[in-house]
Amino acid sequence: MSGPSDYQPSNPALQWIERRLPILGLMHSSFVAYPTPRNLNYWWTFGAILSFMLGMQILTGVILAMHYTPHADLAFKSVELLVRDVNYGWLLRNMHACGASMFFFAVYVHMLRGLYYGSYKEPREVLWILGVIIYLLMMATGFMGYVLPWGQMSFWGATVITNLFSAIPYVGESIVTLLWGGYSVGNPTLNRFFSLHYLLPFLIAGVVVLHVWALHVAGQNNPDGVEPRTEKDTVPFTPHATIKDMFGVSCFLLLYAWFIFYMPNYLGDADNYIPANPGVTPPHIVPEWYYLPFYAILRSIPNKLAGVIGMFSAIIILCFLPWLDAAKTRSSKYRPLAKQFFWIFVAVCILLGYLGAQPPEGIYVIAGRVLTVCYFAYFLIVLPLLSRIETPRPVPNSISESILAKGSKAVASVAIVLVAAGTLFLGSLQDARANEGSDKPPGNKWSFAGPFGKFDRGALQRGLKVYKEVCASCHGLSYIAFRNLAEAGGPSYSVAQVAAFASDYKIKDGPNDAGDMFERPGRPADYFPSPFPNEQAARAANGGAAPPDLSLITKARSYGRGFPWFIFDFFTQYQEQGPDYVSAVLQGFEEKVPEGVTIPEGSYYNKFFPGHAIKMPKPLSDGQVTYDDGSPATVAQYAKDVTTFLMWTAEPHMEARKRLGFQVFVFLIIFAGLMYFTKKKVWADSH
Repeated sequence: MSGPSDYQPSNPALQWIERRLPILGLMHSSFVAYPTPRNLNYWWTFGAILSFMLGMQILTGVILAMHYTPHADLAFKSVELLVRDVNYGWLLRNMHACGASMFFFAVYVHMLRGLYYGSYKEPREVLWILGVIIYLLMMATGFMGYVLPWGQMSFWGATVITNLFSAIPYVGESIVTLLWGGYSVGNPTLNRFFSLHYLLPFLIAGVVVLHVWALHVAGQNNPDGVEPRTEKDTVPFTPHATIKDMFGVSCFLLLYAWFIFYMPNYLGDADNYIPANPGVTPPHIVPEWYYLPFYAILRSIPNKLAGVIGMFSAIIILCFLPWLDAAKTRSSKYRPLAKQFFWIFVAVCILLGYLGAQPPEGIYVIAGRVLTVCYFAYFLIVLPLLSRIETPRPVPNSISESILAKGSKAVASVAIVLVAAGTLFLGSLQDARANEGSDKPPGNKWSFAGPFGKFDRGALQRGLKVYKEVCASCHGLSYIAFRNLAEAGGPSYSVAQVAAFASDYKIKDGPNDAGDMFERPGRPADYFPSPFPNEQAARAANGGAAPPDLSLITKARSYGRGFPWFIFDFFTQYQEQGPDYVSAVLQGFEEKVPEGVTIPEGSYYNKFFPGHAIKMPKPLSDGQVTYDDGSPATVAQYAKDVTTFLMWTAEPHMEARKRLGFQVFVFLIIFAGLMYFTKKKVWADSH
């Protein structure tokens, strides 16, 4: 990659290999002796971060694929059983799911850095175009991966996005049919997406090799945009850039770990914890946050074909950036007007992301059209015009002469913009998930909240009793086995107590030697039986509404907290919207229907349920369940206890997750500190 190497290993065996396959010399010239500009700042560490994240995504993805079943009837369950029953399956799933968002976050920073410092200019055009190709492959891979859990948002997201290809004249319908493997999104679609999602990361890795190759041929850009002229302008890649990258990666891992161990569902959608149902469309179908700006461009154009062209053009136009911006000065650091328009462009992208999560109506559509014009105008009008009229400030003659301002305002500005972008994106997503037509549930203090929160064992046992005596007649717990009640982090029953508890249930089994099905007492290995043999029987017994399975109900329900709470929630680790909602609905029944509200016959009024009309009658009343420990036999206590129990059924490994998270954070903080002081030592003689 970096030309001939004079590296000669001292070990005879390595010398023998080197004469026949000079791979050690290639590695030495590319990643040890390779000359690196002396003035690179921390924005350049995102290249190493992206390499690390790609490796993590491939590693975790391969392991997850060993346990995943790409079948429409089994995919959702296979993911849940992977999380619950595979050793550290919850960790692998969190690393992979949160890793996708961290991967895109890092690539956006990487791209914006290249845009700001002119890393697309001659002689790095091929390097930039390869980067855009990697980005396109990432978008395809991320979309297909989002479909695999086969939840509601997965299914309907796949339906909406794949339908876009039908806008292509003549061949559009054929492309959609090919992607679906039929006439609707179904099992063949899932198989296709699983195969491609598994394959594409390796293709990305191959293009990354070409990307790094092109980087070493053209040389790295730097904040001043001037080429190295003497040895004083550069330092060896190892240890200087290596140790700096290790410090940057360790800091990034702290953010990554924050999501893995403490906020694993913050970047997801509650609807994806509901199994895919082709008959029920979610009220708001929105993609993951990293697609929102392009989704906004798509929806802002009224013509379907024009919208698809606009969405893809917003990405493809990046390939032509080296020729659209003909300015001789690379870095916006020395281009005052270019710098201002760059930050305007960043603001436009953030606002497009916000609009992408809003309903496509009214002012949101108008604003989307205006910002879409602004997006394309930046590339087609602003940059070409600035290259002709702007007078840049003088550029240093060499890197060694430039004065680097550590901790400059520019760095602070970028950090502020990135934080604002993240919070705005996440806030807009939470707004989109808000339950329309219902009051917001009041917040509660839960024992399991926060970084050191644990389940109240008494509440878990009382909640199980409420479930068994009240909820079990209509609602199942299909992902919970009786043996889970004796596992660490749960209700803390003994093995004997669990066996006795399971024996109270009748489990359908068979066939026996005569070919007949039979009933037997439950065993600890059995799962909680469903109260109905099938969904049709459940609907027939409940006025046409099928009672949902309660295994994941606290993660499958959410509501928008609104501004500024979604910002505070990130730092306080508040993710208890689901438990708040479930507890509120259990207590939200009112006999008197408010004026102006019409409830259909056979429904009941609930002030916290979306639309206020719920098929379920009031399930709880004071004195309904007798507690052995003397706790108050009130609706409020019942609701809190059963919600605590249902939170455990949704996240049985929550305590282990937080405990491991604390240990990882301690290690990462110490490691980052060691890397920082090592970097200071290594760079002490280079400044």
